[in-house]
Amino acid sequence: MNVFDRYAPFIQDFIYQNSWESLRAVQVAAGDAVFNTDCNVLLCASTASGKTEAAFFPILTLFTEDMPSSVGAIYIGPLKALINDQFMRLNDLCREADIPVWHWHGDVSQSHKNKLLKNPSGILQITPESLEALLLHKHSYVAKLFGDLRFIVIDEVHSLMRGDRGGQTLCLIERLMRLSGSKPRIIGLSATVGDPESAGRLLSECSGRRTVIPKIEASGVKWRLSMEHFYIDGDGGYEKEHEGEALPELDIATDKAPRNADPGMGYIFEHTRGKKCLVFVNSREECEAVTTTLRRYCEERNEPDRFLIHHGNLSAAYRETAEAVMKDEQQFKTTVTTATLELGIDIGRLERAFQIDAPFTVSSFLQRMGRTGRRGLPPEMWFVMREEQPEARAMLPATVPWTLLQGIALVQLYTEERWVEPQRMDKYPYSLLYHQTMATLASCGEASPAALASKVLSLSTFKQVSQEDYRLLLRHLLSTDQIQRTDEGGLIVGLAGERQVNNFKFYAVFQENEEYTVRSHSQELGTIVMPPPPGEKIAIAGHVWIVEEVDHKRKLVYCDLVKGKVPAYFGQCPGDINTKVLERMRQVLIEDKGYPYLMKNAVARLSEARKTARNSGLTERPLINLGGDMWCLFPWLGSYAFLAMERFLKLKCAKELGISALDPSRPYFIQFKMKAGEKEFFDVLANEAAKEFDPMELVYKGEVPLFEKYDEFLPDELVRKGFAYGVLDIDGMKSRIRSWAKNALYMIKFLY
Repeated sequence: MNVFDRYAPFIQDFIYQNSWESLRAVQVAAGDAVFNTDCNVLLCASTASGKTEAAFFPILTLFTEDMPSSVGAIYIGPLKALINDQFMRLNDLCREADIPVWHWHGDVSQSHKNKLLKNPSGILQITPESLEALLLHKHSYVAKLFGDLRFIVIDEVHSLMRGDRGGQTLCLIERLMRLSGSKPRIIGLSATVGDPESAGRLLSECSGRRTVIPKIEASGVKWRLSMEHFYIDGDGGYEKEHEGEALPELDIATDKAPRNADPGMGYIFEHTRGKKCLVFVNSREECEAVTTTLRRYCEERNEPDRFLIHHGNLSAAYRETAEAVMKDEQQFKTTVTTATLELGIDIGRLERAFQIDAPFTVSSFLQRMGRTGRRGLPPEMWFVMREEQPEARAMLPATVPWTLLQGIALVQLYTEERWVEPQRMDKYPYSLLYHQTMATLASCGEASPAALASKVLSLSTFKQVSQEDYRLLLRHLLSTDQIQRTDEGGLIVGLAGERQVNNFKFYAVFQENEEYTVRSHSQELGTIVMPPPPGEKIAIAGHVWIVEEVDHKRKLVYCDLVKGKVPAYFGQCPGDINTKVLERMRQVLIEDKGYPYLMKNAVARLSEARKTARNSGLTERPLINLGGDMWCLFPWLGSYAFLAMERFLKLKCAKELGISALDPSRPYFIQFKMKAGEKEFFDVLANEAAKEFDPMELVYKGEVPLFEKYDEFLPDELVRKGFAYGVLDIDGMKSRIRSWAKNALYMIKFLY
């Protein structure tokens, strides 16, 4: 029996009603795996390939044959917006079969949640944070809610397979299985899993089931891709003669930017009127600044505002309004957004996406590109690379167009190798260890130290944590009143611990800044970090506001709408860039070829950069003299190996080489003063790297690097150990130094 024939009649009807001529490859593969095995399934297929239906068609078929006596399937999504989107899609699918679909997160009414508690059934859609809250506060309901749980579907699994949030998700699944007595199958969905085998092993470890990864033949997809470069302070400064052919504009302009507009912003403004587009940026600050600028251009041109804004600090009302407008086929507006619209939300017939500067990962590039290309259109992305024009006498590092190189590298890595970043799970997740210890203790009540250790350390995420490390943690938590010992010798949550556990922010393990709610009269606008004093201006929700009052006790900011332009107040948004991306950036400077998606300015700027690289020896030599005793190191290393190199130079080599005034621009270059010469530099690095040393030696004296959200509650020894062993990529750093040593003879010949 083929997969279609195996489907329940109402699913077959759904397929007919939607005029699907045939099942997609991912749907056939998923159906075969779900129907014919009892294994976990990891589905890796392109965006908009129908992965959600591929997972739920066989699940719902099995439910109609044997309806679960509790919630039968949990859908875990990384974002509330994705939950809301999939809630509508699944409701349409399940309505005819009378299978209820529930969603559970902070914006869902309590009455909806109560209905589920009274009648546990169907499918539950939830974020990891809301699942944490449910296990914590509805502990006694878990067996009733999930006693017959058969499937857990993890959407955008790549986003939950890295760092503490991924570890938390795996811990939640294991805790849920233990509390409910169920043994569900896990189905992971993603378009951008860099290492499927590794992801499959993680799913297997937390579930005790083997994971199958169907081979899905990808259909060829043509991209409409362009990349243009602009100097922020003008559109001049490019060489008239340059190497290579340039791509013409993919579409004609539909508007005219105001005179003296920022060239990059003007380019976006002129190509979005009458179209439905997304503009991706890499931070909330930039999101606000770009939206404010584009709206100001509308005002200057006496045009209606045609720009929306969407990011995580906005209120739910603002985000949902933007999502509704984007789904409306009759409205042609452009939304400026961060990663909040990067993941699987179906926002209708988008014509194109713009990306300001380069994202940090190939995965983000693919996800953002995948927001377009639906409803029969090809995926289309316009990169807008912006840069301050280098001064005539600027030093070498300032003459390199880093974001342009990064954008080219991301595109080339995928088009040439189909490479995507592998997931990175921390080896020593001590911050998460604290969180899961407190969550476990709060949900189950009193437990002996041995019982608590057994419950927590048996979670697969903590397989690298030793018993001694855990004893050290428990002793510290006792000393700080995070936990207390009862008269019977058991452990309970202490008074200080209750302040953490009882705060709604406890459910999340990702780092959050202290946020203030911004209100204008009765309207909630969103949240900001570190508000300015009254009388100052802020930018939020794409407009400028003057601060009237700041209530620090209640974390409230009251403001009124004004005109103007100011920077927005949020937190920093650092990127985590893989070493392979940096290496491909170097290759872009070395190779003598064009890229078909580069437009006129980008071709010219790349040509300039290549000439500069050849003339300076940048691509042949990692160390460049900038004049006198000033030097610059270009290690071409990813974020964590770069950080290790920076500390290695300071702590292991600086004294012998006479290094001072070390100034890193992560992860691109390190500038410093040095008394030694080039040969001595490489000799000292090679000798020091050849020695065996404890990674703890790269932690500064007295330093307690609070890297993760709950590090502040850990003993200093574990914070230092977690940073040294789990963050710093010492192996990557040593490997690069060894490669320099191998090339030493060539470099000596080149230099002398």
